Parts: sequence; structure tokens; C-alpha cells
Amino acid sequence: MATQLLFYNTAVPVSPEKHGDISVKSGSSYAFSKQVNSVPLTAVEFARAAVEYPIVFAGNEEAVMPAVILGARENENLFVDESGTWTASYIPAFVRRYPFVFSSDKSGKQFILHIDEGFEGANREGRGERLFDSDGAQTQYLKNVLSFLQEYQAHFQRTQAYCKRLKDLGLLQPMQAQFNLADGEKRSLSGFQVVDREKLKALDPADLAQMMKTDELECTFLHLHSLRHFNDMVGRMASVHKPESGAAPEPELNSGDADVSAEV
Repeated sequence: MATQLLFYNTAVPVSPEKHGDISVKSGSSYAFSKQVNSVPLTAVEFARAAVEYPIVFAGNEEAVMPAVILGARENENLFVDESGTWTASYIPAFVRRYPFVFSSDKSGKQFILHIDEGFEGANREGRGERLFDSDGAQTQYLKNVLSFLQEYQAHFQRTQAYCKRLKDLGLLQPMQAQFNLADGEKRSLSGFQVVDREKLKALDPADLAQMMKTDELECTFLHLHSLRHFNDMVGRMASVHKPESGAAPEPELNSGDADVSAEV
């Protein structure tokens, strides 16, 4: 699970000089995300995302961020069909903001709006919504985009604080999901972490109280509850790859040398 801009390929700063005649038609196809198996998630999205996706934590020693698992292969999103339709009810904000993204200056305090010019919905034929009007002023559509990304950035920063608390309290442990498919193929998905239930139960009451006040404890329970959706992914894999015979595939979650049931 690599941490990168995923489906952003040619993101450039938005300006009236360069994009004065650009229109954007988005939301009709999510084919651009067909080959990513996870996307970042903000904490405010946990309640809706936990209904359909496994929520895990990905990153490195310095920092981690929540992510939803979308597939068991690096280049496979089981939630986008051949027509580009997203087949789950909730679409993560990271996906919905595409083809736009913020970048920050060296101070980290000023953000610059970028657009992926390689997005198939970006055009100069007037399809969709204009970014600037004939006078070079921002359209209401572009203002709405900026508002959405500003809100996303605020949620992202609050999520960073939540993840820092999980790391500081030593609550995260590496996990691996293993899938035994009906045709005998075995797949494994690693590079992510989950909250250790036993360490959570052993937390100091003061730390638990603080997590309760900030809604971080609720997010943690939603994360743990969401891991049952590794089982749902088995069904999605079966429908996509249509094994001809054999028993239904079953996932396993492994932590170190200990096997943990997928019904977590």
C-alpha cells in the first residue's frame, strides 16, 4: 500500500491564464481509480465508510493515515465496475475531490489549487462546468471546489492529530490479510496496521476519557468494526473473477505469528 498521489498524473496550478476556457465534467465515471486498491480517509468519514469498507492505517514510522481497502491486488479496485461506475453507496472524499488537489508552500500555511490536466473530463468543448467566466473571474463551481478542498484539508489535519495519538499510545500493530481463493490461488495484502484490541482495553482511564471527548474513541470502534468487511471483499472477488468450482474463498488476518479471525 504505497503512499502517493495515486491517480493524479499531471497536476498543475489552476490559473485563469491557463485554464480560462477549461470545463470539467466529473462524477460520471470513476474509471480513473480502477487501478488503486486503497485510498486515504479522514476521520469524519469513518461512520459512513465503516458500513462498506475495511478501514486500516497506512504509512511509515513518522506518520500514518487511515485508508479504505478497495482490493486485494495492488492494481485492482473491486468497487469500480467495467463501465466506471462506483458500486458502493459511499465514495471517499479523496476520490470525489479528483481531479482537484491542494499543494502547500514551504511554510505549509498557504495552499494552491491544482487540477490534473490528464483527467478525461477536463475539456475545452464546454462539457461540464467552467472554472472561470469570460472575464476571468472564478465561477460558482470553482468556488464550491475550493470550499470542498478547504474543508477536506481541515478534516485531514484533525485526522493527523488522531493518528498521532494512536501512535503515541502504542495502539497500532502490523496486520496482513490473506485470501485463499476457490481456484487455489492465494493472495496476501500487507503494509497496513490496525488497532490492538488488548492494548486499547489496557489504556489508562485518563487517556480513554480524552479519546472519548474528542470522538477518537468512536472512530477507533468504527475502525475495528469495519474489519469484518474483509469478508465482503471475498464475495466481490468471487463475482469479478467467477471461479468455476471449489469452496468460497476465505480471508485471514494475521498479526505476527498469531492468527486472528476475520470476524473482528
